[in-house]
Amino acid sequence: MKVDVLDLKGNKIREVELPANLFEAPVNVDLMHQAYVRQMANARLGTHDTKVRSEVRGGGKKPWKQKGTGRARQGSRRAAQWVGGGRIHTPHPRSYEQRMPKKMRQAALRSALSVKAAEASIVVVDELNLAEPKTRLMADALGKLVGGSTALVLMPVKDQNYDTVMRSASNIGNAKVLLASYLNVRDVLNFEKVVLPVKTIDALVAHFG
Repeated sequence: MKVDVLDLKGNKIREVELPANLFEAPVNVDLMHQAYVRQMANARLGTHDTKVRSEVRGGGKKPWKQKGTGRARQGSRRAAQWVGGGRIHTPHPRSYEQRMPKKMRQAALRSALSVKAAEASIVVVDELNLAEPKTRLMADALGKLVGGSTALVLMPVKDQNYDTVMRSASNIGNAKVLLASYLNVRDVLNFEKVVLPVKTIDALVAHFG
């Protein structure tokens, strides 16, 4: 698949061939869904907690004697039916982690990238170099590259240029900068456009190809 290579002003410079194994892979919707659900589940802290009857305050003494009062028998004011009593079948800290083999995760990423490529949502830029970390410079560049669409910007390596681009995009609500090695299904699917400097293509092949 050939796509146009643009400069920061949105002008076409040349064309580049996208690797077929990454951008023309078979699309497996079920696998993408599994990877997405796994990522969302693994992000959960699982720190929610409620108190059972042994943890709430009060109780100890039997509220009234067992027989002769005409009321239902009660053993403790900490029982669940009492106001302020313990809770039953309510959440406690636990892990929501889901496991997924590496090859399946990579296949899900290839499916997601192929979907974006089929939708013409892959934007390849020759170089994404900014003179200084300025939000205005990044906003102008993205405006010419993707218009008003949300954008996931993938950088090849963590260097000074990556830091500059990251700082420039930190205040732009509809854009996110990510290293190619950190690419994930959720970000690919959540953003409308994927912006790739040419060097990032090789980085993607190295990590996921």
